[in-house]
Amino acid sequence: MSTRIPATLIAGDGIGPEIMDATLAALDALEAPFDWDAQVAGLGGVKAAGDPLPQATLDSIRRTRLALKGPLETPSGGGYRSSNVRLREAFKLFANMRPAKTMIPGGRFDNIDLLVFRENVEGLYMGYEHYIPINDDPHAVAIATGVNTRQGARNILDYTFRTAIALGRKKVTVVHKANIMKALTGIFLETAYQMHKEKYAGRIELDDVIVDACCMKLVINPWQFDTLVTTNLFGDILSDLAAGLVGGLGMAPGANIGQDAAIFEAVHGSAPDIAGKGVANPIALMLAAALMLDHSGFHDKARRLRQAVSETLNADNIRTGDLGGRADTRAFTAAIVARIRNG
Repeated sequence: MSTRIPATLIAGDGIGPEIMDATLAALDALEAPFDWDAQVAGLGGVKAAGDPLPQATLDSIRRTRLALKGPLETPSGGGYRSSNVRLREAFKLFANMRPAKTMIPGGRFDNIDLLVFRENVEGLYMGYEHYIPINDDPHAVAIATGVNTRQGARNILDYTFRTAIALGRKKVTVVHKANIMKALTGIFLETAYQMHKEKYAGRIELDDVIVDACCMKLVINPWQFDTLVTTNLFGDILSDLAAGLVGGLGMAPGANIGQDAAIFEAVHGSAPDIAGKGVANPIALMLAAALMLDHSGFHDKARRLRQAVSETLNADNIRTGDLGGRADTRAFTAAIVARIRNG
């Protein structure tokens, strides 16, 4: 019997509990050996503990070093910061990996297979910003400071090179704006070429592209890219653009990786407008669970889960409403589970 693996489970807000139940059903069918410690965050955390990221949730992740998370809503007002950002900071989750792969053929963009790596804790997302009042306008001037470090760049770049090589990828493209932000993104570009020369030359190709040109190229000819790596803000934007090439955020899983913890998530929002209606698409969270299985060494179970999703969508033609189908969450989940058990 395989060893059980402790893992933290955060169902999340809005449609989170529905898509988490669907994902757990698929993992149960796979006999995935996770021992779940259920915790709350987001609006659920505020209601339960007066904090969108309760101490008990942080303690659980520190203990398990592994978490599966649904979408979290940041409460408006009250000075609350994003729970997602706080989690990245608390566990130094320096790498965000977002695969974008075509699952339903025949769309405007077909045969897409991109990996986007985003530096996750530095850059313009560090929150070093303030206003300067002038006369009677308290917000007359807004100032934000971005911070990129050599070590931060090394962390995400080394993870990108190693992961891309392990997955059999051929080329890494650094996305930057070093023609204008010569220091802030120049340090990232410079470190990439240094690291490639020292450790990875001959093992994988490296090139670079300016971020605005990259956006255009992704829309005109996304097949020219293989693996993208970039700084925090650019990665946030480009990973959503890449998700749009394969059907939207409902198809987009994310992995947040650090030295001491890994958190896997559906990257879409909590969709409160459809919460409780039983129509949510659970694919993003299921694919995040597949990333979690890969991270934990269960590559065959990860492959079976992805295959079950693909066969349900394409061979069985069972799809939720956002993908042009008529299945509700429960029917779609039942079809996935049947594919796993019969596969």
